[in-house]
Amino acid sequence: MSNPDKGSRLYLFSIVLVAVLGGLLFGYDTAVISGAEKGLQAFFLGAPDFVYTDTIHGITSSSALLGCIIGAAVSGFMASRLGRRKSLVVAGIFFFISALGSYYPEFAFYEYGHPSFSLLIAFNIYRIIGGIGVGLASAICPMYIAEVAPSNLRGTLVSWNQFAIIFGQLVVYFVNFLILGEHTQPVIEKIGESIYAVATHSDPWTIATGWRYMFGSEAIVAGIFTILVCFVPESPRYLALIGKDAKALYVLSRINGRAKAAEILHDIKTTVDVKSERLFSFGIMVIFVGVMLSVFQQAVGINAVLYYAPRIFESMQMGNPMVQTVIMGIVNIAFTLVAVFTVEKLGRKPLLIWGSIGMAIGALGVAMSNVVEVAPIVPVVSIMVYSASFMFSWGPICWVLIAEIFPNTIRSQAVAIAVAFQWIFNFIVSSTFVPMYNMTLPGMGDKFGHCFAYALYGVICIAAAIFVARLVPETKGKTLEDMTALWLNRKNRKAKDGAAKTA
Repeated sequence: MSNPDKGSRLYLFSIVLVAVLGGLLFGYDTAVISGAEKGLQAFFLGAPDFVYTDTIHGITSSSALLGCIIGAAVSGFMASRLGRRKSLVVAGIFFFISALGSYYPEFAFYEYGHPSFSLLIAFNIYRIIGGIGVGLASAICPMYIAEVAPSNLRGTLVSWNQFAIIFGQLVVYFVNFLILGEHTQPVIEKIGESIYAVATHSDPWTIATGWRYMFGSEAIVAGIFTILVCFVPESPRYLALIGKDAKALYVLSRINGRAKAAEILHDIKTTVDVKSERLFSFGIMVIFVGVMLSVFQQAVGINAVLYYAPRIFESMQMGNPMVQTVIMGIVNIAFTLVAVFTVEKLGRKPLLIWGSIGMAIGALGVAMSNVVEVAPIVPVVSIMVYSASFMFSWGPICWVLIAEIFPNTIRSQAVAIAVAFQWIFNFIVSSTFVPMYNMTLPGMGDKFGHCFAYALYGVICIAAAIFVARLVPETKGKTLEDMTALWLNRKNRKAKDGAAKTA
């Protein structure tokens, strides 16, 4: 039971725990392709009516990201019209449909186990449906957590959403590993420019069935999430925005206690009453900063590594790539916890800057490993450094800032735009990684592509550090309502400077 005078941390943590399950599904859905993509590629290489090229495989492996763009783009509309909770229920339903459809894309229309171009389209449609769920969850889960959390816990609790994303990826790495069991991934041989064939000694079970189980396993988590989210309260800030002050006060009281709840509701109503519903009412800079946070989070290339981790480790020829992928997942979990436990102490900006520098070192280390002869352990460790640096910085902190940086009256719209850009660049990076990674140059072979890809990501990491240092405000210790004053002051200061220059 919660104390109406003091509030209840247990109540707060229980509803946040349900919300972060959406983050777990986000991670699960986006990373399941890492174990399934080779079996999927081998399956469609057997299609008699079209040639399954490298480019088609890159698009198929990334097709869920198209849905992510759609889901993120409509998340603002849905969060404003349906509310945060109902929008998460819709996301859960999309996750569930996608999991079953990706497991059995032949449902009702095609013969089981016979690859064809039309079946490929059906499979991609199901993956896009799942992507819509990811896009909704990626925008609304951190928004919901930020809107229910007290200001002194907001950064930590939103960071737990990133922990759940990475934990979801680790879970699916384990699930894929267990599903594969004693079976082996198919051997894909290159027979022409961007054209591949399955080696005759490849495991037929992996090609016909293994990848299906990997996609279908998500249905269990999706069902649990969809049921549980029906029992959490609506965001108090959304309730205040639509005029349901009594309900907002009730939720705030259960979390913060009566006295503090009344104070918070007063601050919320003050910002809601400001007639500033238009997106650029607080200036262009707030939208620009939010969008660029999203762009840099993806442009540094992390998801290309996460989605294709087994393939990358296999190319390094150092042990079992699936085992190394699981190890990377454990490292990612550990360093995400660094952000969870330090974000309210160190602040957002220092973690982003140091993370960018660490990523640059790791990425450039991988690039140099393809130019200079080194032991295989060097690029493996470099990738771990690159990934770990992302996990204590851009992984969680970007979501924290996107959830808290925008004023109340434009938050749902602005978050939708920022997250849509995130998924657009996620798709660009993920769909171009394989062709770029496989580029060749006389004298270097495919090492040229390996070097170029990571050198590019390293340079972008350096640019990200400069962007954060110069333009991103520190939000540690500030309430969501403080964001209104912060951006209005920036806008007014810029207007005064402009007037002074023209005078």
